[in-house]
Amino acid sequence: MSPEPTMDTAGRVEVRRSARRKSTVSAYREGDTTVVSIPARFTARQEREWVTKMVARLDDKEARRRPSDTELMARAQELSAQYLDGKAQPTSVRWVDNQERRWGSCTMPEASIRISRRVRGLPAWVIDYVLLHELGHIIVPTHGPEFWELMARYPRTDRAQGFLEGLSFAQDTAHSPDE
Repeated sequence: MSPEPTMDTAGRVEVRRSARRKSTVSAYREGDTTVVSIPARFTARQEREWVTKMVARLDDKEARRRPSDTELMARAQELSAQYLDGKAQPTSVRWVDNQERRWGSCTMPEASIRISRRVRGLPAWVIDYVLLHELGHIIVPTHGPEFWELMARYPRTDRAQGFLEGLSFAQDTAHSPDE
């Protein structure tokens, strides 16, 4: 069946009914649209209930993955305590819109950390790695062996680096029509 678009306060919601779907409901974000897939047999009331429930679930999940500046600072302090013996004490940690090529940056001697909004919404363990990377620069400003010894304390360093490299590749090739 064709999708039935509806509107919700959270933005555009598209309901997709499926005759093959018997009882499960799923939802995901596709750009600015929330797509909710439901069984074709659902009544209008059931549709409204499930759309409301699934949009709320997605919003809650995204809120956990998109911390505020205050929550970002708190997380940085937790990570410093856990992995860097509390030695990295930033004066500020905030999201910024002007970093197109970097995931984050640290300005010394102010110990001010800026994290690109491109990181917002990525898995928490990737955000943690980016925060730790910048926190590490408060202790060791260069990318020498001492810096990478600090980063090795975080068990997901290699995985997060691979994730970010893959994401960079995908973004670079998406913007390059010649490849």
